[in-house]
Amino acid sequence: MRVKLEKRWIKRLLQLPESGMGYQRVDLRLADGRELKNVLAFNAEEVELPDECANAKISDVQLRTA
Repeated sequence: MRVKLEKRWIKRLLQLPESGMGYQRVDLRLADGRELKNVLAFNAEEVELPDECANAKISDVQLRTA
């Protein structure tokens, strides 16, 4: 499920390089402590999340480097 990011995460992703045309690969930390690795972020505005995480609050976004 695609989820719209909060403005603070959009701002952070806009400062980072793209992994490919129009997307970034990121690692997310959720407020409940779960970590999601290798998540696609589209146009620095939306992320593709599993349905069970769609309503979870994101507490950190980091560009995936490997």
